[in-house]
Amino acid sequence: MKLLSVAIPCYNSAAYMHKAIESCLVLGEDVEIIVVDDGSTKDNTLEIGKDFEEQYPTIVKCVHQENGGHGQAVNTGLVNATGLYFKVLDSDDWFDTEALKKVAATLRKLKAHNVYLDMFIANYVYDKPSENKQSPIRYTNVLPQNQVFGWDDVKRFLPHQNLLMHSVIYNTQMLKECKLELPKHTFYVDNIFVYQPLPYVNKMYYMDINLYHYFIGRDDQSVNEKVMISRIDQQIRVNKIMIDCCNVMALENKNLRRYMIKYLTMICTVTSVMLVKGGTREHLVKRDELWKYFKRKDEALYKAVNRTAMGFGVQLDGPIGRRAITAAYGIANKIFAFN
Repeated sequence: MKLLSVAIPCYNSAAYMHKAIESCLVLGEDVEIIVVDDGSTKDNTLEIGKDFEEQYPTIVKCVHQENGGHGQAVNTGLVNATGLYFKVLDSDDWFDTEALKKVAATLRKLKAHNVYLDMFIANYVYDKPSENKQSPIRYTNVLPQNQVFGWDDVKRFLPHQNLLMHSVIYNTQMLKECKLELPKHTFYVDNIFVYQPLPYVNKMYYMDINLYHYFIGRDDQSVNEKVMISRIDQQIRVNKIMIDCCNVMALENKNLRRYMIKYLTMICTVTSVMLVKGGTREHLVKRDELWKYFKRKDEALYKAVNRTAMGFGVQLDGPIGRRAITAAYGIANKIFAFN
């Protein structure tokens, strides 16, 4: 069994996918690289994936699928994964190779002692070459370092700290057992990926190491503000799936419950802010409908989110509401680096 499966969803990614794939190859036979061509039509993404597969037949697996979106590509990667652990690497991002070697060495050492994690956590870096700026997100104030721990050992996350797809490596079998299946033709599904499995996570491990470089700056990037507003129905779909996927208020561990409320609050804030910034009456109606849906589906969780300043503020109208929403947008922008 391979130590680590890395799924790389690719859609017309010929211009940058080499860097992503090559950053994984440093692990040699310990890694399984699953290049998922999501029905690319504008370039030779599939051919590049096949070339890597031919050159590294025991390491690289290139899978072609009809276009289903990022979420379906992650699903395909998980279905094909045979490694002990599973990681998603977007095709325009990359790993720090020295950090990846250290992470793999740690996972190998734990395995040698019959210790199997549910989730491994490392830092990620917002990488914005246009401004020559790198901003690492670390968890040293929240998580114990270099040891196995559980939710009882987790402290409070700061507003800018969240466990994103960039920072987590899951146990492959655990991920399959929680029946995670991301929706097709939908952006922003990475939020489901790092939310729905959490109640199944018991054993964790954190290394204060900058592993994942998250590229920021392309105009067509899904987290660009204008792009997000144009795709707001997909953001709403993801938001509703997160509301529905777990009975958060029934979770026994208060730290896990608190973190999931925090994360869902942030997603509801982002959705609401984008709807308000959309600027039309239709957008405002959709915002109100989202919060009504939330209250109807899970009133206890709705009340927990609504008690927060952000959750309450983004539902307001008029001058006070606009000021609150502007403030919320500033916070969300810092966390998610929209542009």
